[in-house]
Amino acid sequence: MDSQPHHHPPETTHTSPGTAHRPPASAHTANLLKKVKNNLVFRSSWAEINGAMGDLGTFIPIVLALTLAKHLNLGTTLIFTGVYNIMTGALYGVPMPVQPMKSIAAVAIANADFGLPEIMASGICTAAILFVLGVTGLMQLVYKLIPLPVVRGIQLAQGLSFAMAAVKYIRKEQNFSKSKSSGDRHWLGLDGLILALVCACFIIVVSGAGGGNEENEEREANEESGWRKRKWRKIMGALPSAFIVFLLGIVLAFARGPKVVKGFKFGPSSIEFMKISKEAWKEGFIKGTIPQLPLSVLNSVIAVCKLSSDLFPAKDVSATSVSATVGLMNLVGCWFGAMPCCHGAGGLAGQYKFGGRSGGCVALLGLAKLVLGLVFGSSLVRVLDQFPVGVLGVLLLFAGIELAICSRDMNSKEESFVMLVCTAVSLVGSSAALGFACGIVVHLLLRIEKFGEGQSCISVWMNGNP
Repeated sequence: MDSQPHHHPPETTHTSPGTAHRPPASAHTANLLKKVKNNLVFRSSWAEINGAMGDLGTFIPIVLALTLAKHLNLGTTLIFTGVYNIMTGALYGVPMPVQPMKSIAAVAIANADFGLPEIMASGICTAAILFVLGVTGLMQLVYKLIPLPVVRGIQLAQGLSFAMAAVKYIRKEQNFSKSKSSGDRHWLGLDGLILALVCACFIIVVSGAGGGNEENEEREANEESGWRKRKWRKIMGALPSAFIVFLLGIVLAFARGPKVVKGFKFGPSSIEFMKISKEAWKEGFIKGTIPQLPLSVLNSVIAVCKLSSDLFPAKDVSATSVSATVGLMNLVGCWFGAMPCCHGAGGLAGQYKFGGRSGGCVALLGLAKLVLGLVFGSSLVRVLDQFPVGVLGVLLLFAGIELAICSRDMNSKEESFVMLVCTAVSLVGSSAALGFACGIVVHLLLRIEKFGEGQSCISVWMNGNP
């Protein structure tokens, strides 16, 4: 007799109401790892390597000046900024730069009694305020309320400021330890005018004016010789111009000072916990934090978020997260003597100009900083001191121009007027905060006439905001 099959009822799993729709922890980890991997993947290997050089025109001069004038621990700064680069690249998936806090650096170089404790105190105070503004959501509110022409005015002013500083680096001999020019640069030599001009021409020939060649490519596709032009552009576009120029600068640094090799000491610099007195906290806040805070809010957060949304609309870079990450970086690093850092629209524009399109661009730069800081420590200052300043000026020049070009999207004479007033006051007054205030006032005055046209105050104000 054949045995009859036995049918067993399907097993059922009982889940509590609180866990019925909750994905397992492993799924969250897998999604996080997938996001980090996607943020760090190179879009184009040579282009990303080239893009990593786009921020060095700002980074190296300020770090070198603070190291020579204030005995900043270069090894510690390289290690911490390397970690910052890697973490921000993984978090945002865009070439988010890590730059020195420029106002604090300027105050430190200009004042003999503003030492490392005051520098670190001002960095910590600035970071604490930015962190609170970020986690409370107030920074996102500020970002939404600031009119777009004012943001563009700040970007244009910062871009032109970088470009003017770059021209000064190219034309004049520089004493970074005193933040002064010391005479006209010679035409010939390993750091001469001809070298800088050749490097600038090389970058222009290879990179052109940046993106925006779609119309030319479409026109060339209909021409008989179009394929030759496209082939030539493809060959030239594959050359990592900024990386080649930077490597040339490294070679020339060793040629200018062959004895720097003898000064190398292997191993990281000693990392020490900073001791900050009450007087240092007071001086750091008054002289460093107060002038730095408006610049950090406007250029390091607001302008960075707007530029990121313009260049990478698919990426979510919020003012809340950017403000919080700037705060966290310095609330940790400054206690160990690392240079106060922030993000910057100029660095983002520079890295984008030279090909940076992913977080892998800055992560690679961060890895290089980390390795150099661990292997050579502060002894690298000898190489940086011999690096051709004119070459740094060329890299900074293109970063500044790229940032300034981003302000070309004003759609009316009224918007352009507000932007240019903000830019002019920022440049002449050497204060982004003053330019911002004047831009807001002019924007408000131009909007007053519309209050009686049936629109609410909020709708009138928000019209055209980022």
